[in-house]
Amino acid sequence: MEVLQQLLKTFFDWQAMGEVIPEMLTVGLPNTLIVAVSSGFLGCIFGLVLAVMGISRNPVPRWIARVYTDIFRGLPAILTILLIGLGFGPVIRILTGSTNPLPLGIAALTLMASAYIGEIFRSGIQSVDKGQLEASRALGFSYTSSMILVVIPQGIRRVLPALVNQLIGLIKDSSLIFLLGLLASQREIFQIGQDQAANTGNLSPLVAAGLLYLILTIPLTHLVNFMDKRMREGKAQKIEPDEAAALVGKGA
Repeated sequence: MEVLQQLLKTFFDWQAMGEVIPEMLTVGLPNTLIVAVSSGFLGCIFGLVLAVMGISRNPVPRWIARVYTDIFRGLPAILTILLIGLGFGPVIRILTGSTNPLPLGIAALTLMASAYIGEIFRSGIQSVDKGQLEASRALGFSYTSSMILVVIPQGIRRVLPALVNQLIGLIKDSSLIFLLGLLASQREIFQIGQDQAANTGNLSPLVAAGLLYLILTIPLTHLVNFMDKRMREGKAQKIEPDEAAALVGKGA
């Protein structure tokens, strides 16, 4: 019984959670979303460029895209963040006079996200039937116009669930940028929980951070499942009422 009470006090101290949750919601949550959404948006832009390079007829951009993708998919996230954040931090400070580490954290996550998203886009584009390209060319479209207007939009639509999955990963990976030494106003959910846990000697603030991450990611996970099912099965058919039954219902 004593062991159980100790565990409850260590992980589920409601007072400690209540003290840290307001700051998590007002400071940590916005910063987490800023980092995840910004790196996801930029990752989609650069990833689409990588995807187009990866299917190019020219071997040079294909080779560049492949090398980039292999490097940033092969490196651990924590290593990339440290190399970008600590390596380019002094350079940025000399050039701009700014010591803000948040943009470097977003840049590191963007580099990694674009490598994964580029492969997602490439697989989606290549999954589009070649007949779509041939049909558009037969209608007089150029190769570039056919890709931009016909093939690429279909490919992106097919990989939307995978893109949402990537956003879920970015929400979780945003916790790693605390290694760059963020300002107090830039702390994300994890760092606020970690700082409070270090101050109180209790792990309940970290549990609160975990619960908040779950609140963010579980709905997105179900959204992915819904989108995947919708794309596989299509829109549910609306069953129209039988006309004769409708007349009977009206007393005819």
